[in-house]
Amino acid sequence: MNLTFSEEEEAFRREVRAWIEEAMPEDMRERARGAGGFALEDSVAWQRILHEKGWVAPHWPKEVGGTGWDAARRFIFNEEMELAGTPQLSVFGLSMVGPLIISFGTEEQKKRFLPKILSGEELWCQGYSEPGSGSDLASLRTTAEDAGDHFIVNGQKTWTTYAQYADWVFCLVRTDANVKKQAGITFLLIDMKTPGVEVKPMLTLGHTAAFCDTFFDNVKVPKENVVGGVNQGWTMAKALLGHERTMLAMIGPSRNALQKIKRIASTKRVNGRPMLEDPVWRAKIARLEMRFRAHLMVSYRALADQQKGKMPGPESSILKLVGTKLIQELTELAMEIMGENSLSWYNEGVCMPLEESIGPYFCYERAATIYGGSNEIQRNVIAKMILQLPSS
Repeated sequence: MNLTFSEEEEAFRREVRAWIEEAMPEDMRERARGAGGFALEDSVAWQRILHEKGWVAPHWPKEVGGTGWDAARRFIFNEEMELAGTPQLSVFGLSMVGPLIISFGTEEQKKRFLPKILSGEELWCQGYSEPGSGSDLASLRTTAEDAGDHFIVNGQKTWTTYAQYADWVFCLVRTDANVKKQAGITFLLIDMKTPGVEVKPMLTLGHTAAFCDTFFDNVKVPKENVVGGVNQGWTMAKALLGHERTMLAMIGPSRNALQKIKRIASTKRVNGRPMLEDPVWRAKIARLEMRFRAHLMVSYRALADQQKGKMPGPESSILKLVGTKLIQELTELAMEIMGENSLSWYNEGVCMPLEESIGPYFCYERAATIYGGSNEIQRNVIAKMILQLPSS
């Protein structure tokens, strides 16, 4: 990917930067500067602002509401959003089930779901993991029994992020128990308001109610809510996980964490001078920044491949493996720099600024190497699909 931007691309950067400055509400700008955190309603509000502009889904095809931008403009747009500190949008609709419906959904599904995903009118959550079926996703036990024109779903999903706010959940369910476990799975869209769906939020170590247990008790789901065909869910799951693991490269969070670490280190003093001027602390920060920049270059390559029409493949496991480990090390360094101040605990809001809530942030990111497929699973994928090592 050519990283030397043309004059037209730099003009586009100036356009994006000016628009964000004008469109971003003042209260959001204040919190982006460290005066407070963003809650889910902030993300929804910012999504609606972007939707009105027509910039909410740069990665979608233009004919279904995307922008038609090339890889360079998409990169510039995302970078300017990160630098401005805008609220992060929920990924479950825009970046996960939306692209899957675009690729595999029926025309009726596209007309029904895509406009409301774009506008933020309907929020989504993901129903993959189950108790005892996390990393070994193919062993899932939630069943969908054929009942003529609909399925009857029974079972439990766990770690369903923000299910308490979601209107819909995309689920993997077992529709055939008499075949190889990967072959009997179906990708199903379920209305969260359907009788028999129950959501129970859980308090995380980071003192947020981000995760939920979701229960299905004789839930009736129309067959037209199947995406990609009955018993084709494993193919859908692999396609979606490729997108998810590319997102879990954690470029934005890592960039923001690095910037905030530098800001903390420039104000906190050790032996009468800012920590950022101390060679030991400077070396610690520089080591992680060099790793971030190397990781960023690999992410550019993946973005360029996608722009050429290449679907995310096993290399996305590398991005997930490196990105999640990096964000954990960045939060560890932030804890170290903050020292005893990192133990101050803030329980309000979903995401608080790094300076004020490093303890909860540090704890929450312990899950980064687990969600989206544990890093042990990613190493297996890399060994098998990229290095082509024999399985033991």
